[in-house]
Amino acid sequence: MSKLASMTGFAREGGTLPDGTSFVWELRSVNGRGLDLRLRLPNGLDALEPALREALSKRLKRGNVSATLTVKREERAPRLTPDPAALEQAIALVLSVAARIPGAAAPSPEAVLTLPGVLRAEIVEPDEAAEETRRAALATAFATTLDGLVASRAREGAQLATILATLLDEIASLREAAAIEAAGQPAAQRARLMENLANLLGDGDLRARVPEERLAQEVAMLAQRSDVREELDRLSAHINEARSLLKSGDAVGRKLEFLTQEFVREANTLCSKSASTGLTRIGLDLKAAIERLREQAANVE
Repeated sequence: MSKLASMTGFAREGGTLPDGTSFVWELRSVNGRGLDLRLRLPNGLDALEPALREALSKRLKRGNVSATLTVKREERAPRLTPDPAALEQAIALVLSVAARIPGAAAPSPEAVLTLPGVLRAEIVEPDEAAEETRRAALATAFATTLDGLVASRAREGAQLATILATLLDEIASLREAAAIEAAGQPAAQRARLMENLANLLGDGDLRARVPEERLAQEVAMLAQRSDVREELDRLSAHINEARSLLKSGDAVGRKLEFLTQEFVREANTLCSKSASTGLTRIGLDLKAAIERLREQAANVE
């Protein structure tokens, strides 16, 4: 079974960190000339990037890959703590004011605490060990998501392998039809030449008016200009090479793309050398099949 991989794939993985933070990794890949990774990480997690790039480059050879990490922390009310200096100043000020007002009730603690600056949000010092644990968990989840992306690309690759094999069979069939049609070209060219000469020279014995040797030379020249045996041989070689690449299981996308260019070149030459409507029609069908092959090969890793 072929291990051909596509450059198109998608994977998604979510989870929850020990501190209650939920997260989601999403990996998408599309066609690309090389391997390009675009990371979208929340603020404070940039330290993950080098390890993520290294992990990706070990698993993939080609494709434009986008990796997005979405993190959603639970909203928690800030923890308030009194500012000792501000609290002492506030108490002294409130008691001083109350002492100057006859019959004034003693201020309540709640009233003191609501004064500006008495309470402040507690600043939680970052726990580096906890942060390292979070980063490690996110990196592990990324690896799992990457496994999913690789599997997705492999499934696409299996479908591609079937499509490419079918197209190569079609091209091989058209190549055989072209060989059969081309084999009859010399006789057809001789008949066409004799007909044209008869029309030009009028009635009479053509053999008496045009030497047989001269006719043979003209036919040979026409046959040489329309000889497509080399193109057909090279097409056969390209078909065999493409089938070998599909069976190799390696990242053969670039080689396939270069090979399809050779297919196109041979098909164009065959059409330009065609001396019959039948061969031209086969050549055009061949070019159409090769174009479909080229489009599909562009998806291979």
